Amino acid sequence: MSKTTSKQDRNFDKLVDKFEKKVYGTLKGEWRLKLIKEDLDSFRKIEKPLKIWDAGCGLAQISLWLAGSGHQITLCDLSHQMLLRAKKSYAEQNLQACFIEGPAQDIAGQLDNFDLVLFHAVLEWLAEPSKTLETVANKVKPGGYLSLLFYNRNSVVIKNTLKGAWNLEMLLEDSYIGKGKKLTPPNPQTPEEICQWLNNWGFEIEIHTGIRVFHDYMTQESISATDMNQLMALEYRYCREPTYRNIGRYIHILAKKTQT
Repeated sequence: MSKTTSKQDRNFDKLVDKFEKKVYGTLKGEWRLKLIKEDLDSFRKIEKPLKIWDAGCGLAQISLWLAGSGHQITLCDLSHQMLLRAKKSYAEQNLQACFIEGPAQDIAGQLDNFDLVLFHAVLEWLAEPSKTLETVANKVKPGGYLSLLFYNRNSVVIKNTLKGAWNLEMLLEDSYIGKGKKLTPPNPQTPEEICQWLNNWGFEIEIHTGIRVFHDYMTQESISATDMNQLMALEYRYCREPTYRNIGRYIHILAKKTQT
């Protein structure tokens, strides 16, 4: 991607505190981390150190968790402030890593291939999602894995349809993309299309998880009257079922690169 296009990708320098509080300082954020860690738990049990790239690392919770198992971690982020937070978290746990400031698509050419590439909650903030994802996915070595988390366009359509009123016209005209609050991703993707991209690039999907398949469609009134333990049990029961997973607010995919 050219330097001009890269500047259009979302930079969270001015929103790092709000991002940390709104995204991860909630039950929703905790649930997201729980399911991703469960999907990636097998990598914690591998005794041989793996080479892992956390591309667009943000606060780096998942790569930090994996680093605790002795894996070799490389992290990058467009946001200087996010990278500083990630460095601080690693230092607090006395863990070493390689930190590079810049967008993943621009630094990919400087890097070797990896056993595991994490690309979490980045795709929906990009100016060129498909092109950038392909660049990042190309850094997965044959037999290696891509862990991809993205904001689900299906969920945006369902959520706004349930609101009714003026939202329906916006959906019919596809004019909802790029709208919303500061922390609403402007470029959500559909899991059906993402899966097709990965298949075309020589990946085989091994795990496909929907994150928050019910919670985000409930009203505040219904949530207030609900036992959260029961709701989370229901979320867990259906989060990997084909009928439900593609309506989750976020989608997590673990895909193996099979091509040589």
